[in-house]
Amino acid sequence: MNRYAALLLAVVLTGCATKADPPTLFDLGSLPAPGNAISLPPLAIADVVGSPFLDNPQMFYRLSWVNDQQPHPFAHSRWTMPPSQLLEQRVKARLGQAGNAAVSALDGALNVPLVRIEADDFALLFDSPSQSHARVAIRAAVYRGRLLLAQKSFSQQQPAATANAAGGARALADASDAVITELTQWLATLPLATAPTTTPRKQ
Repeated sequence: MNRYAALLLAVVLTGCATKADPPTLFDLGSLPAPGNAISLPPLAIADVVGSPFLDNPQMFYRLSWVNDQQPHPFAHSRWTMPPSQLLEQRVKARLGQAGNAAVSALDGALNVPLVRIEADDFALLFDSPSQSHARVAIRAAVYRGRLLLAQKSFSQQQPAATANAAGGARALADASDAVITELTQWLATLPLATAPTTTPRKQ
């Protein structure tokens, strides 16, 4: 794919934004149909953090055959909230869907394991002007108090049905749900339940 085609695609995707053209807004959509529920103890979910381009509502894409390290914003499409917040909201919703309790870390719940998530990537990658796929990558760490119980990285890719913002939003939602499924399955393998405390008997 030559540089002219890359430039042409970039012009088509970015366009010319004007005040008369309000952006189209996207979120991650409705929750997927519940599968086999995984039972977990109550968890505290910290605010998802990430790189600066994940902390604003712009939608980004990359041209993988030119420079996949350079994100470009769509001109007329936005997320309803920053991707980091969308991921945090989705994690809590998916846990709740399975019947698990997920509270904000700001609630200060005692004796509840804390899950911290860092978002490394949340973007649409164009392999050609007519083909694209979504990639979501996160790192998760679980703490009990100041003790680090475990940490792991997760990454998922999903093809986009259409090579545009709408197709990318759907693919990113699917990739996010796949990552959250992996995260939940991993959490189920950890010793999250707090051992009961006992008071020594006086002799």
